[in-house]
Amino acid sequence: MSFPKLSLVLCLSASAALGACNNTTPPSTQPSAETRTTASASPEPSASATADAPMPAAGPKVTDTLETSAGKVTFTPIYHGTLAIGFQGKTIVVDPYSSAPKGWLPKADLVLITDIHPDHYDPKAIEEVKQDGTIFVAPKVVTDKLEGAKTLANGEETKALGIGIRAVPMYNLKRGPAEGKLYHDKGRGNGYILSFGDKRVYLSGDTACTDEMKALKDIDLAFVCMNLPYTMPPEEAAECIKVFKPKIIIPYHYRGSDLSKLETALKDTEGVKLEKRDFYPGGEEKK
Repeated sequence: MSFPKLSLVLCLSASAALGACNNTTPPSTQPSAETRTTASASPEPSASATADAPMPAAGPKVTDTLETSAGKVTFTPIYHGTLAIGFQGKTIVVDPYSSAPKGWLPKADLVLITDIHPDHYDPKAIEEVKQDGTIFVAPKVVTDKLEGAKTLANGEETKALGIGIRAVPMYNLKRGPAEGKLYHDKGRGNGYILSFGDKRVYLSGDTACTDEMKALKDIDLAFVCMNLPYTMPPEEAAECIKVFKPKIIIPYHYRGSDLSKLETALKDTEGVKLEKRDFYPGGEEKK
């Protein structure tokens, strides 16, 4: 697939390893595969939500490749809000989660954590992905528990492995566990904008459609959450997407959501390409 000033290529591999789409061998272009989701109740973030996912059937795994001025960047969906990114021979893991299929969490050179809920901050998964020299970047609510991690607050920036990292707000506007409370308070967690050469990638974290999301500019690829009650439904996500207009939008963290509603809401939005990927190999969790 080709887009103005943007190339997003699918690489199909039977291996979960990021090396299957490395920088030395350009992947072949494949048609986009539709992802179907099954409606189910979204479990409240808790220790019990870390039960292993069903093992997926054997078959190809989809990795997307983004062409940038600094080289190719690969994006591999792992599970729920977990994403593996490959760049210049290094591996970045976003929100490693031990509910991922066994063996699918790679060793990481950089780990980005968005929030304290156990599907984002998961000590068991951290032990699985960390190795000598692994860099951890997270909000203070996480770094208070994770020794040696770098704290990044909303609006702050850092650089690691040649990647620009900017923390942006992620929070609820109205949904919470009780009256007067929110699942995610403003300032607690981070979304991230990652800069790879001339390209910018947005990771929303758990958020509603906020003014800060609407104000985003020049986003080439966006991973946006959508599940209830903890974040927002597809229709609300579409409201923000229509405003900040990423060139490509990939839904993630979408358990229990009907992605066809997002597709319908975005069908007349110029300059935005929706790509659906399977973040629930083997099927969504049934709780």
